[in-house]
Amino acid sequence: MNVTPSKKMSLFQPAIFSSLKTYAKQQEKISNQSLIDLSLGSPDIPPHDMLLKSMSELSKQPTSYGYTLTGSSGFFEAVARYYSRVNKVVLDPETEIVQTIGSQEGLVHLPIAFCDPGDYILTTNPGYVAYAAGITLAGATPFYIPLDENNGFLPNLEEIPEDIADKAKLLILNMPGNPVPMAPSLEYFTEVVDFAKKHNIIVLHDAAYSEFYFSGDAPISFLAVPGAKEVGLEINSLSKSFSLAGARVAYIVGNAEMIAIMKQLKSNLDFGIFDPIQETAILALDHAEEITTPLRDTFAERHKILMKGLQELDWEIAPSNGGMFVWAKYPFEIDSVSFAFKAIEQTGVLMVPGTAFGSEGEGYVRLALVQNVGLLKEAVTRLKSLSI
Repeated sequence: MNVTPSKKMSLFQPAIFSSLKTYAKQQEKISNQSLIDLSLGSPDIPPHDMLLKSMSELSKQPTSYGYTLTGSSGFFEAVARYYSRVNKVVLDPETEIVQTIGSQEGLVHLPIAFCDPGDYILTTNPGYVAYAAGITLAGATPFYIPLDENNGFLPNLEEIPEDIADKAKLLILNMPGNPVPMAPSLEYFTEVVDFAKKHNIIVLHDAAYSEFYFSGDAPISFLAVPGAKEVGLEINSLSKSFSLAGARVAYIVGNAEMIAIMKQLKSNLDFGIFDPIQETAILALDHAEEITTPLRDTFAERHKILMKGLQELDWEIAPSNGGMFVWAKYPFEIDSVSFAFKAIEQTGVLMVPGTAFGSEGEGYVRLALVQNVGLLKEAVTRLKSLSI
């Protein structure tokens, strides 16, 4: 049988993550040196005991295994309570929230709901890989806003040509970001709202790291800005903030008309999330402060240790006070992909090359704060021995 992929599949190249993992395993056998994996942003800390107990008990119930379709009213009400309590944003549980099977699923499918082939979608370079996948599926045309240190790693909306802005349908932002953990501000989000209104552009803010901040106040929600609900949406996930990455539960909140369109799309794609996951998510959202405070303390310590250690090696670190990653410029004249493989070969430390997230990532690597302090210190010690 002659199996031929679709033409669209030619637009989806294998992700470099698997290549890094395969090479690392090979080098581990050759060098007999243990790996320190700082590549994927998958939380290494297990869920809170109350969440583990909830999932376990509910999964034993024979009635837990039916279709949930659009999500439970209890879940939507819990999201609304969480946003009211944490972000001071009022949401209508019935009209302003839609459930997604993790934020990745929502991010990839959302452009299909609003964009036609040829429409422009604005997003950042570097940026999270799911954005590009969603743009490709929609057949839209990306316009990338560079993130560079000269502008504090914030996307400069003034760099978008007027004719592109007028043709754009969607703007995707992510703060604190992946891979660059730049922080949002009221002033910046106000500028975004004004820009969106001027050009009739839908804004999607990816707030997956909203609970990952290391001092001061939490990052501002996009929807907390006056006028934001008129132009946009915010997507948030329980994957990082509550160590529920494998459970795949997230939500999009905001403009009711846009949410209705997403609900229509979702009704054609899936039959909902496993009920014990939804019930456990409700528990997590209602006990967010109790669960996320110790997580923040742990990640704040990791962040401080890794930032300081790399700076002592003369690496340049993007300023950050949140997120799950460190975005670092290494002090060697070598492209980022070659550097990442050299680092594995010489030190056993896995990092993601910056160009995995876009061309503007050349010269950088992303390091995830997913190992304990002892291993992060060991990683810095090993990287000190790099010879390039």
